[in-house]
Amino acid sequence: MKLLLIEDDRALASALSKALSNEAFVVESALTGQGGLDAIGKFDPDIVILDLGLPDIDGTNVLRKLRATHKSLPTLILTARHTTQDKVNALDLGADDYLQKPFEMAELLARIRVLVRRLGTSSTNTINHQNVSLDVAAQTISVNGTTLIITRREFMILKTLMENIGRIQTKDYIESKLYGWGEIIGSNTIEVHVSNLRKKLPANFIRTVRGLGYTVSNVLDDKTQA
Repeated sequence: MKLLLIEDDRALASALSKALSNEAFVVESALTGQGGLDAIGKFDPDIVILDLGLPDIDGTNVLRKLRATHKSLPTLILTARHTTQDKVNALDLGADDYLQKPFEMAELLARIRVLVRRLGTSSTNTINHQNVSLDVAAQTISVNGTTLIITRREFMILKTLMENIGRIQTKDYIESKLYGWGEIIGSNTIEVHVSNLRKKLPANFIRTVRGLGYTVSNVLDDKTQA
């Protein structure tokens, strides 16, 4: 899951990027409104976190321009502006949520999880399939009730697949969910992560569709081979 943070306070942007990365998000930051608008096309985020008090373009105008080209891109306003009219204006312009500074990180994460659930196929924090359970909030994976020891990127790969059960996810698409814009990726990086995941999951839970990508099948006797 990729988040674009448009925030001109360098210290806050750095702290938020670190905290969100620790929560298994891929984070790209922009310090200006125009930089944020440019990053949307290059980074292709799943969610935007937008400050209103930007140095070059007011955040409301950034939101207006964003909505003109990306009508359904989830956008959370994170700002020091606190009047009811500020909130109403932002929501009327198409913001999905509005959180006032200062804020608690736990509340920001909870609000992001709401947006994530809207994007995914699951209506709760937990995705269950066969005997595998993925907890989005706790960032854990368990098999038959036993919690697995996994890396952050292994979690993100399985989350991407389990949010799209029965649908093939290409290697390029999975890479886009794991890595930031411009980050160098090894040619077999995804294969290595998937191989490690398979050692921890039930046999054939993750299947390879040759020449296309990977899938978690919704058919128990599917013959697609790894």
